[in-house]
Amino acid sequence: MRYFYRNNDSNDLIVFFAGWGCDENQFTNLRDSKDVVILYDYQDMQLDFDFKKYDNIYVIAYSAGVFVASVFADRLPNIRQKVAVCGNPYLFDDKLGISEDTIQVFKGITLDNYLDFRRKYMVFSDEEYERYNKLQSLRTIESCENELTALQKMYAEHKTHINPMFDRAIVAENDLIFNVQAQRDFYKDKLQIIKNAKHHIFFRFGGFADMLKTGK
Repeated sequence: MRYFYRNNDSNDLIVFFAGWGCDENQFTNLRDSKDVVILYDYQDMQLDFDFKKYDNIYVIAYSAGVFVASVFADRLPNIRQKVAVCGNPYLFDDKLGISEDTIQVFKGITLDNYLDFRRKYMVFSDEEYERYNKLQSLRTIESCENELTALQKMYAEHKTHINPMFDRAIVAENDLIFNVQAQRDFYKDKLQIIKNAKHHIFFRFGGFADMLKTGK
C-alpha cells in the first residue's frame, strides 16, 4: 500500500482509501483544512504511517477502497466517522459488489481503449471527462493489473472478516461499476444519491470534508 500525505497543521486527519487504479493526482481538486492521507495501490496491506498523533480520524473510502477500509480500519485509533463512496465492503460479491462482467472489463483495459473506459464508466459529462483527463492517474496498466489480482486474493482471504459498518454512504445515480439498487438495499437510510453522476463523483465536492456532511 502506498500513501500521499497533505499536512495542513491540523489535529484532525482524513484517511482516504482510494479506489482501484487510483493515485493522489486524481484528487488534487479537493481542498481541506484537516490533514489528509490518501491511501492507494493495494498490492499489499503494509503501511508505515503514524495515526496515533491525531485526536480525530475520519475515514472516507471510495470504490474498491471501501473493502480495504472495512478490513483495515480496525488498525486506526480515534475514528469519529466512516463514509463509503461509490462502493461496497463486499467488493467481489455477486449481488452487492462488482460483477464478473465488470471485472473482465477491468482486465481488458489497454492503452488503446482506456479513454473509452473513462468516458463510459467514470464521468457523466464531456466537461467532467476533460477535467478527469487533466487529473488522471499516472500509474501504469501493469501496476493496475497487479493490484486487481492482489485485491481478488485479499478479498478471498478476508471476506469472512469484513466490518461492513459505515455511518453513511454516497452513491452515484448512474454508476455502472457498482449496481445502484444493490447499494440502496444495502445502505438503506444511510445513503445519499448524487444525481447525474457516474463512478468518479469528486468534481461535485470542494473537499473531502464535504463528504462527511449529511445531505440528500
